Amino acid sequence: MNDLFLALPYDELEELNIGAREKRDKVPVEEQEREYRSYLEKEKRIRAVTLCFSDLEGRFHMLDYDKKFLLESADNLTFDGSSIRGFTAQHESDLRIKPDWSSFFWLPTDLFGPGKVIMFANILTREGGQYASDFRGLLQNFTRDLKAQEGLSALVAAEVEGFVLAGRNAEQNFDEKDGFQLLSTSGYFHSLPRDPLRQFIDEASVVQRAMGFKNEKDHPEVAPSQFEMNFSYGEALRVADLIQLYKLLCRQVASNLGMTACFLPKPVMGINGSGMHINMSMAKNGENLFYDKAGKGQLSTFAHDFISRTLNHAQEICLVLNASVNAYRRLDPHFEAPNQIKVSAIDRGSMVRIPVGNERTARIEVRSVGPDANPYLLLYVLFKTGLHGELSSVSATGHESASLLPGTIQEAIALFESGDFVKKILGKENIEKYLACKKQVASRSPSDLGTLVKTSEVTYHHEITNQGLWNKF
Repeated sequence: MNDLFLALPYDELEELNIGAREKRDKVPVEEQEREYRSYLEKEKRIRAVTLCFSDLEGRFHMLDYDKKFLLESADNLTFDGSSIRGFTAQHESDLRIKPDWSSFFWLPTDLFGPGKVIMFANILTREGGQYASDFRGLLQNFTRDLKAQEGLSALVAAEVEGFVLAGRNAEQNFDEKDGFQLLSTSGYFHSLPRDPLRQFIDEASVVQRAMGFKNEKDHPEVAPSQFEMNFSYGEALRVADLIQLYKLLCRQVASNLGMTACFLPKPVMGINGSGMHINMSMAKNGENLFYDKAGKGQLSTFAHDFISRTLNHAQEICLVLNASVNAYRRLDPHFEAPNQIKVSAIDRGSMVRIPVGNERTARIEVRSVGPDANPYLLLYVLFKTGLHGELSSVSATGHESASLLPGTIQEAIALFESGDFVKKILGKENIEKYLACKKQVASRSPSDLGTLVKTSEVTYHHEITNQGLWNKF
């Protein structure tokens, strides 16, 4: 029966997905909707349209709609928001889900099955307004307004690190007595051509290219069994979408190989953890506003002010950047951990680094981010902070005087809860919901992290836990 449904070769998938990518922010969304509706009506081999969205903490959710039903009912799709952790209360559960037709992707059959395409969706209230706790919609509206009102583009590239672990569902089956089993003894840029890590990287990067990621380089990272696959710079919203797809694709490729792709920031003690370095810049009319040939580090005053605001608010936004109990294990200075609230061109222990660049590539790199952060919330908060936060009154370039990021999630929660700036940019409702989720998890793990990764910090992690695991507490 599968031969009745669409199954495209990878070269054709890449051509279609790159074509869609080029249209996303250049062609009016109404025109894109007409084009994709027409395609779905004509293409008889499409059996389902997958809509995906992310919850408050960044968990990725997907649901399949019958193609004909979606085309007829796209403006009136609803779901039970009370079943999504951090969304609505049970007595006000109904929410609407609206496809973003500018986010259309064709899917590889070997990962998703034949005859499927996918779109990201925004969450709306019962009345049809933007739902306050849908951070994708928040980021989309913010970046759209920036461009419309000030001509500014928020640009990002993300370097997302992870590990491959032995066995499927290694995280759900984690036991602190045994820990995780790594699959490779490789190191930075170093692995045998056909070892398990290299096989995983090869397969995952091919899938990402077929999905239009425009990969730049793929390689083993410093720690054994660790990987990183870099994809190209782009608009903040689109990069956040790709981060979510990146992790999904990695997990499915690993599962196909009998492995687990893990995005815990520090799954194994004694070796480097995983980060998600966020490279950021802003442009206007094609001009990189972060570049100044004569500026310090060849960065403009605009860029240095952006850095100053980020560092000034670093402690109160840390819970967004490092969103789990496990994330605070990674902030260990012995393993290149960026836990110092300062900027440097060379010191990789600094929260913000200034990479070598030119007029086209000048940017800042925020290194103190875990790969399990909600990318929509993360980028919204980082750009809001860099543009609208308060400038630091002290220099953040010194080595001895640099203060540190919180050492535990409990400390980060207290700083987030008392922060006036995050309240202003996120609103009371979102602050309360986000804190409730983080406090629930923090209460299930000891505040003293110790030298052993605990079962609680893994199985109650927001990207790992399920109803059965949560209710075993």
